[in-house]
Amino acid sequence: MSQLMASDAITGIATSERKGMITLDLRPTLTLTDEQFAQICQNNRDLRFERTAKGELVIMAPTGGETCSLNLSLGSQLWQWNQIHKLGKGFDSSTGFKLPNGSTRSPDVAWVRLERWNALTPEQQRRFVPLCPDFAIELKSPSDDLADLQTKMQEYLENGLQLGWLIAPETQQVEIYRPNQAVEILNHPKMLLGEGLLPGFVLDLTADTSQM
Repeated sequence: MSQLMASDAITGIATSERKGMITLDLRPTLTLTDEQFAQICQNNRDLRFERTAKGELVIMAPTGGETCSLNLSLGSQLWQWNQIHKLGKGFDSSTGFKLPNGSTRSPDVAWVRLERWNALTPEQQRRFVPLCPDFAIELKSPSDDLADLQTKMQEYLENGLQLGWLIAPETQQVEIYRPNQAVEILNHPKMLLGEGLLPGFVLDLTADTSQM
């Protein structure tokens, strides 16, 4: 893994380029408000943006067809389960969650318990969701750095995540994240269970993909 550090002579904004991701350290030149960050996302729909707890702007390249297809399968399975049980709200990768530590993250798949969602005002529900999801999936694409995704999963845990899955199709491995527990690593799993948080939910990892 390589990292390139540069400094823009005009703006003074430091740039960190990693595999599949560019991070702009805007401080102290610029501090983005929620409205400005939302406008950047709106104006550049072909890219995915996140903000770190330090206020850095993270730019991620679009994923390829295979990853997008698998991500759609994962989200669809959660949606179908939720349609039956109606215990919460599901979200896709375009949803921004403003975590308690100040970062804005967009898991590939996320779910929030209904009582937490209903406690938000209509305005809060329309904007970046001001909480950490109860459940999240991060799907590693070929352009992603595994260490970056692992750091993100730990950040979710520190901000209230109850269950998280980091799925790496290339290695056919899944990391399971739970509060106050060591990360559980599964090799070549065919399915994952939603445990007590998502009762009855079974994620079929063989659906629409031959990689898992």
